[in-house]
Amino acid sequence: MKIVVVSDTHMPRMAKALPPPLLVELEKADLILHAGDWTSSSVYGELAKFAPVKGVAGNNDGETIVKKLGYKKIVTAGGKRIGLVHGHLPYSSKKAEQNAALSFTAKQVDAIVFGHSHIPFLREHNGILLFNPGSATAKRKQPQYSFGIMSIIEGELKARHVFYDNKM
Repeated sequence: MKIVVVSDTHMPRMAKALPPPLLVELEKADLILHAGDWTSSSVYGELAKFAPVKGVAGNNDGETIVKKLGYKKIVTAGGKRIGLVHGHLPYSSKKAEQNAALSFTAKQVDAIVFGHSHIPFLREHNGILLFNPGSATAKRKQPQYSFGIMSIIEGELKARHVFYDNKM
């Protein structure tokens, strides 16, 4: 199973269209996860053209997106339970990865996907894979744009980043 993971797209302000490197991977996706800060519900429709989409709202999303998606959920895919959260809650003073880790327990999930910081992150913590794909459209101070790929093959969950220089 191939899962394309995105966060912090901030569209249309940060990009008018999904970046070509992301489009290439979306064509092969079985599932798409979005960890918040869509800023427009039209992004959901664009992603849904490729595969089923599961997502949560972020701190820059309006009431419509928050009501539709909520701030936290668990997605089951390929026999694995993946926690999905933006990373700005519950403590605004903590780093996104700390907030993400506090949002779920090891008994609840095998992995946690989060965003908020726009910083690509991949680490195992207390038996849980923590994964921030970075941002495909708003890299901030990062050297490159990025998104993530998770794969579940024969019960094994793996994650990696895809980096690129130009979003157009």
